[in-house]
Amino acid sequence: MWKKQTLVAANKVRKLLFGMGENDGFVFKAVVYLLLIAIGFVYLYPMLFMLVNSFMSLDDLVNSMIKWIPSTLYVENYSRALNVLHYRDTLMQTIMVAGLPALLQTISAGIIGYGFARFEFPCKKILFVLMLITFVIPPQITMMPTYLLFKQYGLLGSLETFIYPAILGQGLKSALFILIFYQFFRSMPDVLEEAAEIDGAGSFKIFYRVAVPMAVPAIIIVFLFSFVWYWNETYLAGLYFGNELTILPLELQKFTDSYNKVYPPGSPGSQLNEAIKLAGTILTIAPLLILYFVLQRWFVEGVDRAGITGE
Repeated sequence: MWKKQTLVAANKVRKLLFGMGENDGFVFKAVVYLLLIAIGFVYLYPMLFMLVNSFMSLDDLVNSMIKWIPSTLYVENYSRALNVLHYRDTLMQTIMVAGLPALLQTISAGIIGYGFARFEFPCKKILFVLMLITFVIPPQITMMPTYLLFKQYGLLGSLETFIYPAILGQGLKSALFILIFYQFFRSMPDVLEEAAEIDGAGSFKIFYRVAVPMAVPAIIIVFLFSFVWYWNETYLAGLYFGNELTILPLELQKFTDSYNKVYPPGSPGSQLNEAIKLAGTILTIAPLLILYFVLQRWFVEGVDRAGITGE
């Protein structure tokens, strides 16, 4: 009797620690949670470091006793960063430079991806392979020919240098976005199109009434990544726009020079420190973080609306 009770207790302990069947035990869950916390800390540490130090005064920065908790929330760093970045005007230009091409690229990639996925036409496989090859070609190879083409047509210094490639499916990483839509539309059940055709719908109506509502998750993913890539594209923006347009990452690159112009050396408070630079960095990435959190909610809802049971 005593041995049986001991065996039952041992089984309960083993089940609690290591699980049984589909139930995970305490040890497995603890290891998973520790790994997730460690990975999350690696990604969050730079953000936490920037955020905390951006609120530090110069006295806090030079005080070796202060590491993570500032003595006071010194918001003057953000006030100066706003002035140096000309934040309001630059933010509006950045949203326009990133948002409009990203929207147009999402539309064109969706149409092209749907065409490759749902239609048969001559040389389809060859064209699809050529489209994918454009993704692996380094942009440095096509940069100068594209620049000379834009110069010939008088497009330099305007947003059209980003808009026209986006419309034609040749924007930043367009091949990847076309592939995302291609894979998504290929998984769409044929019975939905057949039912729409029976109801008298044509190809265009099937696309925007059936395919597009189902592709909401793919649309959000493509738009989000496209927006971020256009937002962070400083090299092409500096090359094509010149002094006509600017974006926040470009202004952040020349933050030191701009700071010396706004606060000339010798003037009160002209000393630039790391806290002010970090404040400028936070202001530059804050819109992207806000956009991500907003679209993350819509992404989850989009998955729920677009869920397909097995056909």
